[in-house]
Amino acid sequence: MATPAFEDVVEDFEFLEDWEDRYRHVIEQGKAMDPLDDAFKVPATKVNGCASQVWLHPMIESGVFKFDGDSDALIVRGLIAVLRSLYNGLPVAEVPKVDAGAELARLGLNDHLSAQRSNGLRAMIERIRQVAQENA
Repeated sequence: MATPAFEDVVEDFEFLEDWEDRYRHVIEQGKAMDPLDDAFKVPATKVNGCASQVWLHPMIESGVFKFDGDSDALIVRGLIAVLRSLYNGLPVAEVPKVDAGAELARLGLNDHLSAQRSNGLRAMIERIRQVAQENA
């Protein structure tokens, strides 16, 4: 069910042997992402439940889901980039059907994120699913 972009992320992770390299790769993905325009960093786009500041700006065009996001924490910014590869480009009705936990487990993220980061990741996924369900 994963997008081709997410399959590319999985493939990249398979070449990285240890978690530190994977962690750096996630951070690099976040650094490569364009920053979210400050006009979208408002209470309506802020994700609660994250230890750091997180904003997700969803867009649905012609039934296709896409979102941009940003965070003040480098690793979280990288996680946003990973989630973008998982969800962006899917038909909006398919977004809630994605088993994000299973897909992210393919990257080994579950075992290496702090409890706070894991909670924040779940909060971001929940916001994405909620927006998609409201617009499906």
